[in-house]
Amino acid sequence: MLPYNKNLKKHARELRKNMTDAERFLWSKLRRKQLKEYQFYRQKNIGDYIVDFYCPAAKLVVEIDGGQHYAEENIVKDEARDKFLSGLGFRVLRFSNSDVFKNIEGVVTDIYNHL
Repeated sequence: MLPYNKNLKKHARELRKNMTDAERFLWSKLRRKQLKEYQFYRQKNIGDYIVDFYCPAAKLVVEIDGGQHYAEENIVKDEARDKFLSGLGFRVLRFSNSDVFKNIEGVVTDIYNHL
């Protein structure tokens, strides 16, 4: 059973309703078991975090990073988040918004290779 913060449930639901353009674009490639028949979930609550995309069968988390993730304080937060998720046995893949928009096939291939 995954650690779960029930206080984040409402926020995760809001994030699913208001996905970024990059998240929506990648979701169109991941949803409905399009990659090797693996099920992905979006805006999944794990511990005290909400991850962008989660594949339980592959123990894979995919994060799409906007510009705010490159500020010093957010880099530190992302490292702590990745360390927590890795400690649970997850592999974390991070892609920038521009990766998604400019090289969606490369992003999808990278995810595919980690399944």
